[in-house]
Amino acid sequence: MASNLYQEGILRIINRNIDIAADTIKVMLVGSGYTPNKDHQFVSDVVGSELSGTGYTGGYGGSGRKALASKVMGKSDSTDKAYIDAADSTWTAINAGTIAWAIVFKEITNDASSPVIANVDVADIVTNGGDVTIQWDAAGIVTFAA
Repeated sequence: MASNLYQEGILRIINRNIDIAADTIKVMLVGSGYTPNKDHQFVSDVVGSELSGTGYTGGYGGSGRKALASKVMGKSDSTDKAYIDAADSTWTAINAGTIAWAIVFKEITNDASSPVIANVDVADIVTNGGDVTIQWDAAGIVTFAA
């Protein structure tokens, strides 16, 4: 499960405009029509590829976007990396197309104001009306190499 950070997200974490522990950090699901670009800044840059269908309502405030639970930040001396992690995310009875990417972002007041933090390649999960769980990588949703 590869992940990439967005430049805007990194800058906002460094500037403490994003507080992983205290802010509302969510994940949205997008299809294969999305091409990751590290220059994307806000959810409005990626929302055109967001899933839509049974069990997933996209858009700002949509029930498809899930808040990350049990968020943690830490470091691993054995891998020389810092990381951001959270509990696995589950969508119930979802039939909304094929999930290609999970986009992690800070929700603010609208999509144009909500900065993207990372995109995570979930290797094309086909939804069929059952539950879908994104099991975040054991090393963390995103990692920072030292």
